Amino acid sequence: MALILIRGENNSKLLNAIADMERHGSLNLVTRPKVIDSNFADTLVEKILNSKLKTKSNVAVAFFVKEDTTLSIMQVKKIHPPAHVVVVSDEYDAYNKLEDVLDSANDFPGYHSHKAKNEGMIDYKIIGKDRHIKNEKLNSYIKK
Repeated sequence: MALILIRGENNSKLLNAIADMERHGSLNLVTRPKVIDSNFADTLVEKILNSKLKTKSNVAVAFFVKEDTTLSIMQVKKIHPPAHVVVVSDEYDAYNKLEDVLDSANDFPGYHSHKAKNEGMIDYKIIGKDRHIKNEKLNSYIKK
């Protein structure tokens, strides 16, 4: 699992960035996005990049995805989200700090996954309980 931090100007840009990562980057969110203090997110990113940021963010969110860190980085590079996306590797000290903050953070308002939350498509020819067609692509949003 990879930890992703997104910084941006406003909530709509963050929502678009999350949607782009799901739709076009084929990343599967494991947890709901959580609101992070923007100043805290800016200092974490400065420590990761070892340089000062050109612009400060107004809002920030963080969440886990099912894919590993390397694949997440490659998928984010393919798309051009409208916010600053940082895949935080567990090699950084910021990973543990961000993980601790996520435990007590509130859910990001307005986020709804476009991926199906059910067991997949239903085969109506089958009678009984096992009518769902299993498809891992559709079962991406798993509550844990």
